[in-house]
Amino acid sequence: MILIRLAAVFRLRIPMWLAWSIGLAFTAVAAWFLSSSFDPSILASSWEAIKEAPLAILAVAAVYFAAFALRALVWRNVVPGLTFGHALAAIHLAIAGNHVLPLRLGEALRVTSVVKRTSLSLKEATASSLTLRAADALALAGLLVVLGPGLAVPRLAGAFGVLSLALLAVLAGGLWWMKQLRKLQTSALRMPGSFVALGSLAAWLLESVVIWQAAHRAGIPISATEAVLVTAATIFSQVLAVAPGGFGTYEAAAMGTLILLGAEPGPALAAALAAHALKTAYSLIAGAVALVTPAPGLFGRLRLPKTPELPPPGAPPAGAPIVFFLPARNEEANVAGVIDRMPQQVRGHPVECVVIDDGSTDRTAWVAGAAGARILALAEGHGLGAGVRRGLAEGASRRAAATVFCDADGEYDPAELDKLVAPILSGEADYVAGSRFAGGSRRMKPHRNFGNRLLSLVLSVVARRRISDGQSGYRALSYRAAAAAELVHDYNYAQVLTLDLLGKGFRYAEVPINYRFRTEGRTFVRLLPYLRAVIPAVLKEINQSSTTCEAKPATDRFHDVSSNDPSGVKAEAAAQPISRA
Repeated sequence: MILIRLAAVFRLRIPMWLAWSIGLAFTAVAAWFLSSSFDPSILASSWEAIKEAPLAILAVAAVYFAAFALRALVWRNVVPGLTFGHALAAIHLAIAGNHVLPLRLGEALRVTSVVKRTSLSLKEATASSLTLRAADALALAGLLVVLGPGLAVPRLAGAFGVLSLALLAVLAGGLWWMKQLRKLQTSALRMPGSFVALGSLAAWLLESVVIWQAAHRAGIPISATEAVLVTAATIFSQVLAVAPGGFGTYEAAAMGTLILLGAEPGPALAAALAAHALKTAYSLIAGAVALVTPAPGLFGRLRLPKTPELPPPGAPPAGAPIVFFLPARNEEANVAGVIDRMPQQVRGHPVECVVIDDGSTDRTAWVAGAAGARILALAEGHGLGAGVRRGLAEGASRRAAATVFCDADGEYDPAELDKLVAPILSGEADYVAGSRFAGGSRRMKPHRNFGNRLLSLVLSVVARRRISDGQSGYRALSYRAAAAAELVHDYNYAQVLTLDLLGKGFRYAEVPINYRFRTEGRTFVRLLPYLRAVIPAVLKEINQSSTTCEAKPATDRFHDVSSNDPSGVKAEAAAQPISRA
């Protein structure tokens, strides 16, 4: 474990495929050896003894927990700014990771957890963790020196001596590193003292209860001192652990030490397997809990923070335009039909049609211009999210009564614009989504129907409110919502736009809309690429610290073209200097 930690500190990269290959190969060899040399009846009788005393097993688990709680207090003593909960969670994540990853790679989770979930820096987390782990191992070696005479320690004195020297060197390096960091005014470290030494010693005494209980259940009456020796052997063997959970090395070390203490091979192996199983079960359960608690979890928040709604927006000024934009890429066959169905005005507000041409390689821009739309062409293909960002910036710059958008593929009906903008024009809502599942036609391919409903359900849980159609491509925003909207990625907009506006307190509404299949072209959405892009963006959105409703300028490169000549469009696009809106 020390070698793996040093590799992480000095950025020595171990290919994951190689680590897994070695670990799985070693696991297979160990499993074959154990299964071929072990009488299952012995383990069965041991487990029967364990099942007869469930309260004793719960007590052992409680003592095992106390060992790690004490280590968390020791860590907090060295880093006073680190809370007990986060220290304990980091330790539990490390031991859980070691039980599912080869080569003790779970050790890196100890540092990763506190860096991601607290204000501790990477250097401070690594220096304190490395120092305490070395001190932890030295405390165990010290226990062996005190408790070892008369047991089997003399036979292992040479190996323990070499290992102790190595641990002393690591401890010295960690202490030096901590001392250097303490010179920085921002450092939150305190040099280890007597509490660290005593706490580490006590933690090992508590942890040895597991092997002590497992040995007694297997019919091996070892003493508390002998249990410490067996625990030491298993821990020191983990320096060479290859398989996940140290499978094979743990059993060999525990079994060998128990045999040196006079146990028979069969019961010794049964005790080793039982102890390892108990530790593995505890580690996986505790590690799963540590993923999410204390807050923030390792992956940050998984739900949107509760935010009070803003006051109603009020009705927009009479005569203010409605900006209706269509993000489009290679929609030459569909875009004109969508524009033709767009109303000229809604409730006294003129409708301005804008097409955001996202680097189309066909005649989309020319066809849209000929149909009467104003063209805003992105300098290159950025993605649907970038097109929506640019369109919202256009609506905000025009101080539009409402900024509306739908896909340019003909799946949504622009003639239903009145439905979308009614809650905004009446001053009831800031953000309106057209829902394909709240009413109207529900024609949709079965797999897409299921996928949309499932993703909408997940979005509802994350957003803390019912959202019937989280992937709808027909939406409307008030002026203040369009000005404040932020999209954190270019691939898509659906979930992140909703979470962004709800997180800022904007009022949300849904209206039923109709929907039909596209008749030309093909959708860009593919499930796996979609999830790979959207899931990280959603996590980023719900964990961002800023929730201020400030208008942000668009950052996409664009130019305004209105020529009906397709060659002129391309020529202007090539000659247009790059500017930022």
